[in-house]
Amino acid sequence: MGLDDVRDYLESFTHRDWQASADDDGVVRFALVGLGWWTKERAMPAIENSTFCETTVVVSRSAEKAQRVAAEHDAVEAGLSSEEFHDGAAADAYDAVYVCTPNARHLEFVESAAARGKAVLCEKPMEATLERAERLADAAADVPAMIAYRMHTEPAVRRARELVREGAIGDPVHVHGNMSQSITGWGPDQWRLDPDLAGPGTSVTDLGIYPLNTTRFVLESDPVAVQSMMDSSHEYFEDVPDEVAAFNVTFEDGTLASCTASQHSQLDSFLKIVGSDGRLCIEPAFHSESSLRATVGETTIDIETPQVDQMEEEFDYFADCVLDDRSPHATPEHGLVDMQAIEAIYDAAEGNETRTL
Repeated sequence: MGLDDVRDYLESFTHRDWQASADDDGVVRFALVGLGWWTKERAMPAIENSTFCETTVVVSRSAEKAQRVAAEHDAVEAGLSSEEFHDGAAADAYDAVYVCTPNARHLEFVESAAARGKAVLCEKPMEATLERAERLADAAADVPAMIAYRMHTEPAVRRARELVREGAIGDPVHVHGNMSQSITGWGPDQWRLDPDLAGPGTSVTDLGIYPLNTTRFVLESDPVAVQSMMDSSHEYFEDVPDEVAAFNVTFEDGTLASCTASQHSQLDSFLKIVGSDGRLCIEPAFHSESSLRATVGETTIDIETPQVDQMEEEFDYFADCVLDDRSPHATPEHGLVDMQAIEAIYDAAEGNETRTL
């Protein structure tokens, strides 16, 4: 496939190529569980601007906080404490839940929601440990459920996936990916640095999962072996092993990936897929707006893709799946593969050896 073919092929894509429902087919009413800055500043505005979603319930450990947030939004009918949510209060006011709590608290809210037949959109990683993630998958087995990988609806990533599928860069050979940011300015008392809440580490679980999962999505292939190295020297990271981490992943199609992640670094993200005949580069990749560049032979082109609110796309995609009665791509079973890989990455670093999945 030459660059002219690539251009012609890209012109066939439409924004929201995943959408099956008509714009007037209804809305999915959400209960938002966990009212940290991500929910209030990213999720709620995205839902307000969405096509298929509405926030009708908010849930926090603090009843006062939930009621205060509810009072700030006209569409929200109820602000609940965690206990009230578990007890089934206002269950008739929502159709689905979005769980955005610390990792180790995902399971309890998914169990309560699924027990009442509610659809579940759960933030990544699924849980703090593989064992708890397996319990989450079992709990959500009979309801529509999705792990919130927002890159799956990012147009640049979807275009890259289609170009790889169509052989635009030949056979994939290797992938380089990075996601980094600094959380030291947030102070030492934060849940991402608490293994009881976050899981075995911080950089791989919270950031490294982005290049790992997005590579899976673009290649349509899963990991079979990992190697890794980690280091923590800053005082904030004394309880976790991965202030900075580098890990290699072997995929079942033979592609090799090299990924890095750090919670104490310059804000940066990219994903480069190198093939036998060309390469694709998404940069920035995982921080809001994304851009895609393709090289075939000696020629490089910048591929225009719509700039979207990734959270808005994610919520509408999940709601579209619920309204259309179809399974999303990122089911809990899909998320379990990442949890298995993450556990293997930490084990590989501790044992200084390759771990197979």
